[in-house]
Amino acid sequence: MNTLQRHWFAAFFAHTFKQFGKKVAILNPDIIEGERYISLGDYVSINTKVWLLALRQNDTLPQLVIGERTTIGRFAHIVALREVMIGKNVLIADKVYISDNLHAYEDIAQPIMDQPIVFKKSVKIGDNSWIGENVSVIGASIGKHCIIGANSVVTNDIPDYCVAVGTPAQVIKRYNSTTNQWINV
Repeated sequence: MNTLQRHWFAAFFAHTFKQFGKKVAILNPDIIEGERYISLGDYVSINTKVWLLALRQNDTLPQLVIGERTTIGRFAHIVALREVMIGKNVLIADKVYISDNLHAYEDIAQPIMDQPIVFKKSVKIGDNSWIGENVSVIGASIGKHCIIGANSVVTNDIPDYCVAVGTPAQVIKRYNSTTNQWINV
């Protein structure tokens, strides 16, 4: 996005967001819904065909916060029913799904698509983390300076300074601040 396009976008759309930082780049998104509940920090970069959704249900106000200098890859899908907080300097690869909710499925007399969307748990992704390609994060938090390997499914919290992979994602390395080394778990 060149400077003129960035200024035009900011002038035309920025006022619809809860917060719209300086030099935000949103490149040909697929869908952005609930902008008044979405905060974008300075220098955020959102690539093509991204779907951002902050869905208000009843009296609960959702919040979707993307921290400064965070980059979101192509075809990402991020949904906040209540709270999704993405830290600063986070690198999110292509085709990543991040959500604090699930579709209900318990009533077998109804198609799943007709059942309600239910809150699972707030999602927080710590500063300086890297979320690999095709990762799903569903109702779980990821600490700061973590790496989540490609194709992983994160359904349980991952502590700070860890590498996690798999389905479900499991920690395979942790940073040891005493030895200043990444240690296999």
